[in-house]
Amino acid sequence: MGSSPTLLRRARLLLLLFSSVVVSSSAAVVIFNVKDYGAVPDAKKDSAQAFMHAWKDACGAAEGEPRVLVPEGTFMVSPVVFQGPCKSPAVVFQVAGTVVASEDLSEFSDDAWIEFDHVDGLLLTGGGKFDGRGSSAWQYNDCKHSSSCTLLPTSIKLSSVTNTTVRSITSLNSKSFHLVVHGSRDVNLHSLTITAPADSPNTDGIHIGKSSNVNVGRSAIGTGDDCISIGPGSVGVTITSVRCGPGHGISVGSLGKYEDEEDVAGVRVRNCTFQGTTNGVRIKTWPNSQPSAASDMIFENIVMDNVANPIIINQQYCASSSCSNQSPSRVKISDVKFKNIRGVSLSKVAVNLLCSNLVPCKGVELGDIHLTYGSGGGGGDGGDDGGATASCTNVDGLSLGSVIPPACL
Repeated sequence: MGSSPTLLRRARLLLLLFSSVVVSSSAAVVIFNVKDYGAVPDAKKDSAQAFMHAWKDACGAAEGEPRVLVPEGTFMVSPVVFQGPCKSPAVVFQVAGTVVASEDLSEFSDDAWIEFDHVDGLLLTGGGKFDGRGSSAWQYNDCKHSSSCTLLPTSIKLSSVTNTTVRSITSLNSKSFHLVVHGSRDVNLHSLTITAPADSPNTDGIHIGKSSNVNVGRSAIGTGDDCISIGPGSVGVTITSVRCGPGHGISVGSLGKYEDEEDVAGVRVRNCTFQGTTNGVRIKTWPNSQPSAASDMIFENIVMDNVANPIIINQQYCASSSCSNQSPSRVKISDVKFKNIRGVSLSKVAVNLLCSNLVPCKGVELGDIHLTYGSGGGGGDGGDDGGATASCTNVDGLSLGSVIPPACL
């Protein structure tokens, strides 16, 4: 009997602690619903100011977990910048509905439609959609005719963000790039659906530049340009379990177009599938370029299902009719491994390594490659085994294991 008061006190203490946990958990999330700020889900009225005010309050909240909520419905939003830094160590931007862009290009004074700038601890999620309504703007893209063209606006830009995750989001019909990661670090992108017609110009799915420790995974990307492009200054980029097609494949580059470009290093592309794309895994640099380097790259466990150019290094890349090929590329490519890549090539040259005669590629490896020429379904081994070829120009490297077509290294 003497222990009963002690047991009772302990029980009360546990109950108090449990109650405080429940209260703190229920109070942790603070919702900032854009409708409460005047956003109208009619796809017509501009709700940009409502979105901005909801973000301003969420970003300024010092306690709890602030969450901007875009509920179900279709909200038209003109260009907005969600500026940080925020007071909370984590901010959620939850999109359950559909956000559509303005079709009036005169409203876009910057290079992005939706931009998050200098935000730490951002989570963009919710299962919703961003519709860039690009079909009204693609006719104004002139990059096929001019290498100095101005790109149309990107749909979503992550600029100078850290510790950021984007997941369970769909991006449709961007005017130009769908999602850009620029000047950022520790970024995770996964469970994304990115879609645009195969003939839409410069609609790269994800573009990464001047960023470190960026991870892309478990996503389906089909566009009119690169599914994923990795630009200058990218270090520590890992891409896994991405299904690419239609599009131009997964590319490192293009590199060497501008002065003072930073190097690319530490790229890993694994367990990806390419279906009906013009390229598979590609490294591309401009001729007549400024000096830079791209090194430490591994492309492995890749399936090519009717891909025009499964494995390609192109140091004479030219995206327009106004390029100068008189001087070779000065981008030094080294330590590149292509491993366990198999499937069907739609071109006879299934492996095309065209490197610079000024700075030849060094340390290139081809290992366990099985690419056949013809047409076939399912991404397996098929077609005419004897028809595929490999071409190597200015390359120093070696082949390992079984390599079909026979390696030119």
